[in-house]
Amino acid sequence: MSNPQQLRYSKEHEWLSAAEDGVSTVGITEHAANALGDVVYVQLPEVGATVTAGETCGELESTKSVSDLYSPVTGEVVAANQDVVDDPSLVNSAPFEGGWLFKVRVSGEPEDLLSADEYTDFAS
Repeated sequence: MSNPQQLRYSKEHEWLSAAEDGVSTVGITEHAANALGDVVYVQLPEVGATVTAGETCGELESTKSVSDLYSPVTGEVVAANQDVVDDPSLVNSAPFEGGWLFKVRVSGEPEDLLSADEYTDFAS
């Protein structure tokens, strides 16, 4: 399992990109995707919705279970990945690329996020 060094990670197994013009991208980690198994359904927060760090904002359903999606930061959702809604398997095949979930205009500094090395230690 490799975790891109430029990302930050939550203990709920989401990743967060560095903000570009105040907007960060959110997805789930490869570790989470593997633990879930084949993802068959994705429910994402709506564009315009406010998400709160550590709170649920959607869900992922796999052949094994249903898992809540947590926001790693507080802010306003500015995009949801329709490709993942149409083809949930992208979460498994490309969790750090095409399998991203939503983009959020972050309000305030993200807290309690882990570096790639800290997350790797946490997840193992």
